[in-house]
Amino acid sequence: MLTPKRVNLSKWMRDKAKGIETRGTALVFGSYGLKAMGTTWVPARQIEAGRRAIIRYLRKGGKIWVRIFPDKPVTQKGAETPMGGGKGGVDHYVFSIRPGRIIFEVEGIKEDMAKEALGKAADKLSVKTIFIKKED
Repeated sequence: MLTPKRVNLSKWMRDKAKGIETRGTALVFGSYGLKAMGTTWVPARQIEAGRRAIIRYLRKGGKIWVRIFPDKPVTQKGAETPMGGGKGGVDHYVFSIRPGRIIFEVEGIKEDMAKEALGKAADKLSVKTIFIKKED
């Protein structure tokens, strides 16, 4: 699963992912991509599940790029822990996604195969997505 090798601050504040994404909104590496249309936190487990779904569908053909990385730590207090005692430990990592962000890109396959593979990955994610292709 995707986790940062080292972090400067181990516990972050919970932010509100408002607005529309300005970075990572265009296809750069591949010909086809999966673009987010909503705002949510995408956990590392979902990113990995989507990546595996694409790889399983593509087999040996094509190349895949994952354009997001979960670097935001989410903390969780233990079950039946009394109030107080500070913030809980880091439980998992997420990527705070906003509308317009490219999540996955694929290259080297036909459009119908790419649409099918990225559709399978979209089913694993908790955000609404659309299939896009590079304009020549």
